[in-house]
Amino acid sequence: MTTAQERADLLDRLGLATQNKAALGQVLGTGNIGQATEESDGHMKATIRINPDELTWDPSILVMPHGGDIELDLVNDDMNTHCALLPSNGDRKFIWLVNHSHGQAHLNLDGPGYYWFGSPTGNDEGRGLTGSIVVLGDAPPEARLDRPEQPRP
Repeated sequence: MTTAQERADLLDRLGLATQNKAALGQVLGTGNIGQATEESDGHMKATIRINPDELTWDPSILVMPHGGDIELDLVNDDMNTHCALLPSNGDRKFIWLVNHSHGQAHLNLDGPGYYWFGSPTGNDEGRGLTGSIVVLGDAPPEARLDRPEQPRP
């Protein structure tokens, strides 16, 4: 369990609490924050759980240090059936998670920004089962608009 100050410090350290950076940390006010681990080949891994009787993803905010491929282990420890609708370049991924089950998703998120995921089963999202994956970094030069340099914080 983290204190409110530890959460605020982590949001600040990751750049999620500052305007014009990855300001998502101020949007999702509940849940834990996790960081993907990077393997030697550049691929990333993370585990996201649904804890019993909480109806939240743990972590609800997953931070990737840069764009690329990530392997997610999804664990449903709840007594109810849920699913995961996840973002990925090319096509979204859907994983059905019956009670006390486990699934894997291989995603490609190559651009910086934040990507929402949730469980569209029943009213899961309406009751809080939403989360985000934050990809840190800046847009590559070929993806930037042809305009004068803008001031950066």
